[in-house]
Amino acid sequence: MRAARAGEVPSRACSEPPPRRDDLRDPRTRAVATRTRIGRSLVALAAVAVLPPVAAARPASADPAPYLDARLPVPKRVQDLLGRMTLEEKGGQMAQAERSAVDGDRDRITTLGLGSLLSGGGSVPAENTAKGWADMVDAYQSKALATRLKIPLLYGVDSVHGHNNLVGATVFPHNLAMGATRNPDLVRREERITAIETRATGPQWVFAPCVCVVRDLRWGRAYESFGEDPRLVVDMETRIEGFQGRNRRDMAGPERVLATAKHFAGDGDTKFGSSRTGTYTVDQGVTVTDRRTFDRIDLAPYVTAVRKYRVGSIMPSFSSVDWTEDGVGNPVKMSAHRELLTDVLKGRIGFDGFLISDWEAVHQLPGDYATQVRTAVNAGMDMFMEPFSAPRFVEALLGEVKAGRVATSRIDDAVARILTAKFELGLFEHPYTDRRLAGTIGSPEHRAVARRAVAESQVLLKNSANALPLKRNVRIYVAGVNADDVGNQAGGWTVSWQGSSGPIIPGTTILDGIRQHSSDVTYSADASAPTSGSDAGVVVVGEKPYAEGVGDVGNGHTLNLSDADKANIDTVCGAIGTCVVLDVAGRPQIVTDRLAKADAFVMSWLPGSEGAGVADVLFGDRPFTGRLPVSWPRTEAQEPINVGDRDYRPLFRYGYGLTTDPRR
Repeated sequence: MRAARAGEVPSRACSEPPPRRDDLRDPRTRAVATRTRIGRSLVALAAVAVLPPVAAARPASADPAPYLDARLPVPKRVQDLLGRMTLEEKGGQMAQAERSAVDGDRDRITTLGLGSLLSGGGSVPAENTAKGWADMVDAYQSKALATRLKIPLLYGVDSVHGHNNLVGATVFPHNLAMGATRNPDLVRREERITAIETRATGPQWVFAPCVCVVRDLRWGRAYESFGEDPRLVVDMETRIEGFQGRNRRDMAGPERVLATAKHFAGDGDTKFGSSRTGTYTVDQGVTVTDRRTFDRIDLAPYVTAVRKYRVGSIMPSFSSVDWTEDGVGNPVKMSAHRELLTDVLKGRIGFDGFLISDWEAVHQLPGDYATQVRTAVNAGMDMFMEPFSAPRFVEALLGEVKAGRVATSRIDDAVARILTAKFELGLFEHPYTDRRLAGTIGSPEHRAVARRAVAESQVLLKNSANALPLKRNVRIYVAGVNADDVGNQAGGWTVSWQGSSGPIIPGTTILDGIRQHSSDVTYSADASAPTSGSDAGVVVVGEKPYAEGVGDVGNGHTLNLSDADKANIDTVCGAIGTCVVLDVAGRPQIVTDRLAKADAFVMSWLPGSEGAGVADVLFGDRPFTGRLPVSWPRTEAQEPINVGDRDYRPLFRYGYGLTTDPRR
């Protein structure tokens, strides 16, 4: 099917059901009453409707407006368009709604002049295919183009390890695994593929990469970080180039998307027990630090993201910062932190893109809603992710401007930054989805890159008597649920926000990969099948999927192995001469009391859709080359432990990893 051209309305406007509320990106417990929120939005929309109509600005000229002239420099186009906009139109550009909030009546996009929509985790079209996505996004876009100035919509999605909301997309290992590869070129290539697969389905903007520095493995987002050392995170920021290209001019093509560096700043460095969000313990907590340490650990990746890669958008964190210089006890939420958002990020560092708030993040600020909006916009926030409150947001924002509590110059600055991104993405010239590359989604070529990433991420931590690599066609006994569960090995942020167990995406499990190398494989999830006659045992332990603070240790989670995993190790390693243990998890687990029972121990991370890449190193098709991107604790109580600590005695040191590469 050819891509729709500017001015055309797509032939089908699919009717998607709203996502289950537990799948959306609500930062609290996700107990969001979606229908109630939409109802409130309708009430607020009615209030906004009494404002002066959007079309009541200057009459249209017979000549094309300069902002529509692609030959002009982007700053001139932005200046011309900004001068034509009413305050109401500017407010609409600063609002981002969840697509389910407008899906019942898409004319709301036109009425409010919305600048952006997003798909939260699990918010997908009824037909979760490339075509279903593109039809959905184009239908929304047609409503944005029906506005007076025809400003196109910017559509955002969480493509955090591939276009992971789309069933059939290539799903890559999560970031912590990619940190173990120490291969910036591979990371760049991975995100080029993610950009292609995402943009070919409609979205032009991804909420990635996470450039946080994880300093406590009890954090439920640990796997979203590249590692505990800011230098490693900086090295892996080639991911931004993979998304956007070498310069922003590249973003207008069908192979690129707008990237988002997140979560500014310090979200991987929050103190255990400091979170005040629901039952979370670490996520959305408080970073207690001095400014010098904050610059060195937490801020450093953003300097590179801005100055080297010119990242187009940045998402401030839910977390807070409490400076020790003025005494502990007065933390400031990042969404309200003018010093860091405006003075440091936009001023000292020189960020010229736009800031997008996290999911309803401003609702966590003190005061009533108008105060929350005023505080955040004056701190430097440019676009507000208000999934079910966009009309209310616009109304509050306009009220604050008219009351003189928010300067029009601040509004103009925010809108100019947003419009710049839209011009650089080429949306004014090509607003609808370019579907020419949709056929490459999940292609063998793309999956081959993911399989290589899996292989390079494997970290060999123990290998007694050269237990690995295994010989081909020996009799293999495989135990553990995670050996044959593609949902578990993909982890959170896969099809839905939290992810789920089971065959939720196409791909190969670790067991599938082992069977590609041996014709004699016995599989028993609970190690209840007889082990006699087996030459080698492979026990796959690990975690089930989780995301964000839901996965915080102390919030129903632990770093310890489950009793079932311990029993499987005891059974298999006690009965078979050669025993290999693989850990499929989003972070290191406590294996101190079981390590002696295994001949070989491998950290396999969350490999994504291509579990066969694990078997590639088990059987020697590829060598083990991965190195730990984090320090491995002896006990859960040892956290936080990081390289450079005064009393540094981990089970495995940061950077540790055995190799089977004869060249090393």
